[in-house]
Amino acid sequence: MNCAEFVEVVTEFLDGAMGEPTELRCLVHLARCEGCETYLDQFRQTVAAVGAQPGPDLPASARDQLLGAFRSLRRD
Repeated sequence: MNCAEFVEVVTEFLDGAMGEPTELRCLVHLARCEGCETYLDQFRQTVAAVGAQPGPDLPASARDQLLGAFRSLRRD
């Protein structure tokens, strides 16, 4: 695995959503690549910072309308 390949799969790696062979390739690459290790750490920090932000305040009617729209998408 090279750096460009790692960047493409970093979210899958963090989510634990990849197969074992690909995860192993990521771990081997990270052990050898200080730049990608730094990138991964920065990505984790960004995810944590964004996740700590409060969500938007939506009126109940807008929330219900959005949820209805998303639910109808699953049926199509």
